[in-house]
Amino acid sequence: MEWFAAEDYDAARFVLQRGIALLYLVAFVAVQRQFRPLLGEHGLLPVPVYLERVGARTGPTLFRRRYSDRLLLAVGWAGAVLALSVVVGLPQSGPPWVPMLVFLAMYGLYLSVVNVGQVFYGFGWESLLLEAGFLAAFLGSDEMAPPVVVIFLFRWLVFRVEFGAGMIKMRGDVVWRDLTALYYHHETQPMPGPLSWFFHHLPRPLHKVEVAANHVTQLVVPWLLFLPQPMASAAAAVVVVTQGWLVLSGNFAWLNWLTMVLAFSAVSDDVLARFLPLADTGHAPSPVWFVVVVLAVTLLLVVLSWWPARNLVSKHQAMNASFNRWHLVGAYGAFGSITRRRSEVVVEGTEDDDPFTSDWHEYEFKGKPGSTGRWPRQYAPYHLRLDWGMWFLALGSPSQFRWFTRLLGRLLESDRPTLRLLAHDPFEGRRPRYVRARVFRYRYSTFEELRRTRQWWVRHEEGMLVAPQDLASMRRLG
Repeated sequence: MEWFAAEDYDAARFVLQRGIALLYLVAFVAVQRQFRPLLGEHGLLPVPVYLERVGARTGPTLFRRRYSDRLLLAVGWAGAVLALSVVVGLPQSGPPWVPMLVFLAMYGLYLSVVNVGQVFYGFGWESLLLEAGFLAAFLGSDEMAPPVVVIFLFRWLVFRVEFGAGMIKMRGDVVWRDLTALYYHHETQPMPGPLSWFFHHLPRPLHKVEVAANHVTQLVVPWLLFLPQPMASAAAAVVVVTQGWLVLSGNFAWLNWLTMVLAFSAVSDDVLARFLPLADTGHAPSPVWFVVVVLAVTLLLVVLSWWPARNLVSKHQAMNASFNRWHLVGAYGAFGSITRRRSEVVVEGTEDDDPFTSDWHEYEFKGKPGSTGRWPRQYAPYHLRLDWGMWFLALGSPSQFRWFTRLLGRLLESDRPTLRLLAHDPFEGRRPRYVRARVFRYRYSTFEELRRTRQWWVRHEEGMLVAPQDLASMRRLG
């Protein structure tokens, strides 16, 4: 069974197992903090109502027969504890079936959440985390070498993430082909980070160099992941550096962080030892049962790879698509098109009885742009789902409006779980008399405007999305 063991990939397994588990921990913390006000029994899109409507079409989930907020909390806490155990290395110190069961449990718990998460969990990185956790279950424990087939399945996953994103860009918006995408992207991306303003104001020729380098990284470098060492490690380093650049320039939940972790599947101990001291470790032979299980899973994933492979060469390439209800071997990609202007929905309330009063106060969200003088925060890899939904709402997505009207109703009720999703409640827990939603055009301030006004953004009103509404009228709408 010597062919089965990847003797030179202990460091890669260390990073993969602990890195993936750490991001599962972040995801389960977000479940505990955000799921109930968004999707719970009294949430904006209640899971019980959703399950009643879609039935078995929702996919595998522990909530199929019955959802309750208590069960949801139990799922969140169980997932967080399991993830933390892997981060500190407890399951890996035992026989290979222990980390296998732990990772499969994390995968199953989070799959249960994603499959009832509706638009708030409709992101490609949810499937990416699920697929990564499923693969990590078959890396084995510290007593044996990681299986070489699993190492290459991880590289296949990185290939689909990077090459899929590169192809969707080339097939999509013209700004990727003429290298002007970054004239707009840093300003219009869903959730700018603290350095995004500075990235936006880099010289335009440098923006074109960045886009060209991105094309090389996503269309050429992924093929090098399958070459012998040290080329594979060099390709992984390029992926890590590029994704790190994206971490600095924006907030994309755990997408970039997870891609960096997955790229370590191409880094060998021999190459890494040139830069870091690594201890020599011996390995016991892989148990026969483990070899059989891993090869069976590998065969399954190879068969399932037909659909994403066909998607990569299709003229009608789908972006962030799942081809099965288990979210395994999916298609990935991001920003096939770039918006040229930024619109933001600004939510306001007033305590006055006259809805035409000028005494309106703005609700501040945690991550999305609001107050023009507020410096954007760094939240990734944590995922602010409500803020992302507000970005899609501003783009005119009709799937977001149903929950948004309910959000306005919760604000009129001064619902405490909902208010905890926000950065600032201007009424400090009191009920407003009316709420409204206006649409503003946002742009970054110039260097001169920032120096003079200390404002990161400049905004101008574009129109009214929701006219002033009181609680009775919002209940009729919702």
